[in-house]
Amino acid sequence: MKWSNSIPVFVDIRFDSMNIDPGKIEAAITPRTKAILVVHLHGLPAEMSTILSIARRNGLKVIEDACQAHGAVYRGRNVGTWGDCAAFSLNQNKSLCAGEGGFFVTQDDEMLKSAQALWSFGETRTPLESRDYHVYAMGWMYRNNDLSAAFGRAQLAKLDGYLEQQRANARYLHEGLQGIPGLILPEVAEGSQHNWYNYVLRFDLEALGHVRDDRAFRGKLIDALNAEGVQNGVWQRFILPAMTVFQAKNGYGKGCPWECTHAQPVDYSLDQYPEAQLHCDTHTCISTALRSPNGPGVARLLAMGIRKVMENAGQIE
Repeated sequence: MKWSNSIPVFVDIRFDSMNIDPGKIEAAITPRTKAILVVHLHGLPAEMSTILSIARRNGLKVIEDACQAHGAVYRGRNVGTWGDCAAFSLNQNKSLCAGEGGFFVTQDDEMLKSAQALWSFGETRTPLESRDYHVYAMGWMYRNNDLSAAFGRAQLAKLDGYLEQQRANARYLHEGLQGIPGLILPEVAEGSQHNWYNYVLRFDLEALGHVRDDRAFRGKLIDALNAEGVQNGVWQRFILPAMTVFQAKNGYGKGCPWECTHAQPVDYSLDQYPEAQLHCDTHTCISTALRSPNGPGVARLLAMGIRKVMENAGQIE
């Protein structure tokens, strides 16, 4: 946002998918909108066919944030191959890990050239070519190091096996959690294949009788689960529009970019995002416990611990 002087306009999610609600995108489009940024959150693909139709009707680019979604599949194609470009993360807790960093993918030659210029100080030649050391545009040093790249390539060769185990573990966990009162399990739409980067639990706090103290009681449930050996935690404690930079509308001094020339007013009132807020207040995540080399035995133990806590939730004070 800072480097491009772009101003984000947020759209609420669908509670069932935890991804952007395509039905609310067009209302957020303005004459100055350039692209739709789609996040495949927790490893579940967003509804790309609908989103691409909206983008085509409005002459917009589609950028996929696939940082959590390595190997996730939508209608027979991997995420990251649907939009005009995509980004994947390789940091320490991703399904494909190289310690830190990430990678950018596109089939657009011009977009690739622009990305390469940003990657290497705004130059138009890579370090492997003859360089004239001129900077032709704004750019930064995003080059990876060889050691991390080699580690990432080695992990990529094993990724299919990692994801197969991850999906099997999630399946065993999902089966073991059926019918537990007060628990809302994740859903996967037909035609999508989750990578289960996170297995997201939501608590039905109304059914549990804790609407007024929802966050506080959610915290007690999380503590009880951890005490039973179910490693879990809140992935995001506030919705993105609530972040200070957006509420203050001051990205890098003097109100920019919101006060910059040609900017249009943007409303970040939090009541526009009720589904995101509900998700934020009621969820917890299980992630690394389902990763290889852990197998189905661990998933079954997790299910036992979750069932024990939820069936005794009335005794938690």
